[in-house]
Amino acid sequence: MVNVGEQLVASYLRYIRKCDFTQMNLYTVESQGEIDVVGINLKDRKLYVCEVAIHLTTGLQYVKDKRPNNINKLTEMFGRDIEYANKYFADYEKHFMLWSPVVKGGKEGSLYNQLAHLDAIGGNTTANHNVDVEFIVNQRFLDCMNELRAFARSATADLKCPVMRLLQIEEHLARHLGKSRSQPGSPA
Repeated sequence: MVNVGEQLVASYLRYIRKCDFTQMNLYTVESQGEIDVVGINLKDRKLYVCEVAIHLTTGLQYVKDKRPNNINKLTEMFGRDIEYANKYFADYEKHFMLWSPVVKGGKEGSLYNQLAHLDAIGGNTTANHNVDVEFIVNQRFLDCMNELRAFARSATADLKCPVMRLLQIEEHLARHLGKSRSQPGSPA
């Protein structure tokens, strides 16, 4: 089954960050884990390693034993991702990202404050690996979606990714209807 969130991220890496290669669901044999999306920009020697969590109703919510587990789960995932990237792409500039459209706040000190969880995850990866994680969440996620829409609006070639093709159709249809409202058969 196609994971639309992962396709959006792969498209962002391909079209906006100019990656030559993107891979979704990269299985890492040594750690027996999986990286959601990896992008490689050969010209600039940049590597993008992305975890994608599209939890719309609950927000960013991993649980273990019915308790919030965002911090442990994502710290562990990024630890594996960082080790993989350092082993196989030692001479690349590395970017680690968490993409999640809905990350909820909460009361100070609350176990369910997902925004505070991001602070802890970022602190852990910096302390353990001297690496910063870029959080593409909430408004920043929407900003990236808008960058993809702008790209789709300007592209005339058939974009092969189904998600990008849908954005392209929507953007070109909106432009067409905006310019041709007075044509026969158009709604008044």
